[in-house]
Amino acid sequence: MELLDILEHEKKEMMPESYKNLTTAEMERRVKEIKEKFGSKLYIPGHHYQKDEVVQFSDVTGDSLQLAQAAALNKEAEYIVFCGVHFMAETADMLTSENQKVILPDMRAGCSMADMADIDQTDRAWEKLQIVFGDTILPLTYVNSTAAIKAFVGKNGGATVTSSNAKKMLEWAFTQKQRILFLPDQHLGRNTAYDLGVPLDKMAIWNPITNELEYDGNNVEEIVVILWKGHCSVHENFTVKNIEHIRKTEPDMNIIVHPECSREVVGLSDYAGSTKYIIDMIEAAEPGTKWAIGTEMNLVNRLIQNHSDKKIVSLNPFMCPCLTMNRIDLPHLLWSLEGLEKEEISNQIIVPEHITKDAVLALDRMLANV
Repeated sequence: MELLDILEHEKKEMMPESYKNLTTAEMERRVKEIKEKFGSKLYIPGHHYQKDEVVQFSDVTGDSLQLAQAAALNKEAEYIVFCGVHFMAETADMLTSENQKVILPDMRAGCSMADMADIDQTDRAWEKLQIVFGDTILPLTYVNSTAAIKAFVGKNGGATVTSSNAKKMLEWAFTQKQRILFLPDQHLGRNTAYDLGVPLDKMAIWNPITNELEYDGNNVEEIVVILWKGHCSVHENFTVKNIEHIRKTEPDMNIIVHPECSREVVGLSDYAGSTKYIIDMIEAAEPGTKWAIGTEMNLVNRLIQNHSDKKIVSLNPFMCPCLTMNRIDLPHLLWSLEGLEKEEISNQIIVPEHITKDAVLALDRMLANV
C-alpha cells in the first residue's frame, strides 16, 4: 500500500517533444534566465553522477544524502529541482519543510538497486526471518533505497547507512542485536561486514524472488549478516578481469573502487571507499600518479578533466554512465524550470506523512551514531 500511496501523491507528466529540438545554446540561455529570475527561491542540487550539462547549473553537487541535507538547510528555497534519482528526491522531500516543493525533472530517473527491494518483498522476508531467527535481527538499509524501505527499517528499530559510514553503523547495529539484515545492496553489506571481521561463511543472502535464505554450510544459527540480493547495475560491471588487465599493462597504476563493487573486486583493489573518498583521494594524489577508478563514468570523466596532472582511466574501459541517472538531462531540466515559471508544477515528489515519520526515524538514528 505504501507504494500506491506515493504514486497517488505524485503528478507525473512527460516532457513535450518540442524540447528535443532546441539547441544547447538556447536551453542554456533559458536555464540561466530562469535561475536569475527565481534567485534564492530556486535550488538545484546535482548528484556527482549527473551529466556536465546539468551539473553546470547545480547550486550544490554531492552524494544523495549530502544533497538532501543541503536542501533541508536551505530554508529560502521554495522550489528544489533535484537532479538525481527518485529515492534521492524522496529523501529531500522528507527532510525539507512543508512549504518547499521537491521536483524530479524526469520521473523515469530511478535506481535499479533501490527497485530491487520493494516493501511487499521486505515484509514477506521479515516475517519468514523472524520465524527462523526470532527477535535477533536489526534491519539496516543503504540510503539508496525507497522511502517505504527506510520507513520499514525505522519502524523496526534500524537505521540507514551511507557508503561513508556503513562500517560505523554496522558496529552500532551489532550492539543492538545479534544479527543484521542489510538492504538492498549485498556488495556494500558484504564488503563492510568482511572489513569488520565477519567471515563470509557467516553471511547469507536473502533472495526476494524465491523468498528463501541462501547460504553455505549447515548451521543456520551461525549466520550473523543477512544480505538482500540486490546490487548496483553500474558497479557490478567492474570485474576481476578488469583488475588483472590493469595489473598486467599498468603495474604502477593505483586501483580505487566503490564498495558497491563485488567482494572479489574490492579485495584485489588498492583502495575502496565512497564517492567522496574517491574524489578526495584523487584530489590529494601527487601529480604524475596513475589511477584506475571503478565507479560511474560521468564522475570518472569529470575527474579526468579536472586532474590533467594525473593519468586517470576507468577500471572498465567499456563502462557506460548510469542510464537512469542520465535521464535527467538539459531538456528535462529546462522543462521543469519553465513549468515553474508558468506556475505549472510537474513531477513533484510527495512522500506520505506516515511513511516520512518512520523513514526519518531511520535517518535520525544514523545521524545520531556517526
